[in-house]
Amino acid sequence: MIILIGLPGSGKSTVGRQLARKLSASFLDSDHLIEQRLGCSIREYFEREGEGAFRDVEEAVLADAVDAHAQSTNAQIVLATGGGAVIRENNRRLLHSAGRVVYLRSSPEDLYKRLRHDRNRPLLQGVDPMLRLRDLYAQRDPLYRETAHFQVETGRPSVATLVNMIAMQLDLAGVQPVSAAQTIYTSA
Repeated sequence: MIILIGLPGSGKSTVGRQLARKLSASFLDSDHLIEQRLGCSIREYFEREGEGAFRDVEEAVLADAVDAHAQSTNAQIVLATGGGAVIRENNRRLLHSAGRVVYLRSSPEDLYKRLRHDRNRPLLQGVDPMLRLRDLYAQRDPLYRETAHFQVETGRPSVATLVNMIAMQLDLAGVQPVSAAQTIYTSA
């Protein structure tokens, strides 16, 4: 299992889809799995139930995804997680032990450029999204680093370049993808 972590907007879903294609692996997006379980958008649930309730569901979905992978027969999976998946210690331990974790590291400034018009990210709605991104980076960067086996800077490279950089790191680490797996698209 290859797991992508990073701040909202760092490219986990976009890079994850392309990485899965390159490795002939299945692709899962934990945010999409969460929305399937909830029957509504994350933003809607977050606003209605609060962050604590959302994090409970997120933890359960991550555990289920890891468990399903453990029970599968030789299928490689690329899992894109939500930006806050590393907040809980249980999740950090689970993800780190479940496979190879890649931290897509982005500066708050780069993220702001990508996300300034996005209205679907609950933690970035407010008076000063740039300040919020800086706060999230300060809080979460140490947690991402603790969880990750690899780190990739997402600043300027294209998606294809990022995918190649990750594939090269995995190859150098001896992670052998299964070439017969089918890519599954689970996110819009």
